[in-house]
Amino acid sequence: MDFDQYIQPIIDFVRLHQAWAAPIVAALCFAESLVFISLLIPAWGVLVGLGALISASGLNFWPILIAGALGAACGDWFSYWIGLKLENRVYHMWPLSQHPYVIPAGEAFIKKWGTAAIVIARFSGPLRASVPIVAGVFAMPYWPFQIANFSSAFLWAWVLLTLGDFTSIAIKWFAHMLGG
Repeated sequence: MDFDQYIQPIIDFVRLHQAWAAPIVAALCFAESLVFISLLIPAWGVLVGLGALISASGLNFWPILIAGALGAACGDWFSYWIGLKLENRVYHMWPLSQHPYVIPAGEAFIKKWGTAAIVIARFSGPLRASVPIVAGVFAMPYWPFQIANFSSAFLWAWVLLTLGDFTSIAIKWFAHMLGG
């Protein structure tokens, strides 16, 4: 199943059932930010697509933004907690056991960037999948992690939703300019 075959049915469902937009976005963003399965869930595509629907169909921006940000932040929070509780045992868990370089690379990334690593990782799929658990494994202080986690989650959701919304507006503008 390619990318469009995954996101288009979700966007179509939300177009017909707008009340489900926020819960769907929250669940997808949680899954995309959750260690081990995050690489399988391209919620960013759904956010961009729903952002395009915002101006086209009257979806309310704020509930979707809040749901996406909270879902993403909770996924990273849970990943952090897993790393904190399991510590070095995560080295032997799938899929990390199949990719032994992930934890040392994540540790070096966090040592270099500190809490900014959480913000940077939010915008990179492979890093988003590993940095929160690594932050937990190496016991990054709780409050600095959570501040970076929640602030980057809101920024990430806002960027993706507005990207879709602005793209939709730009396409309409260009179509109007070319047609009229």
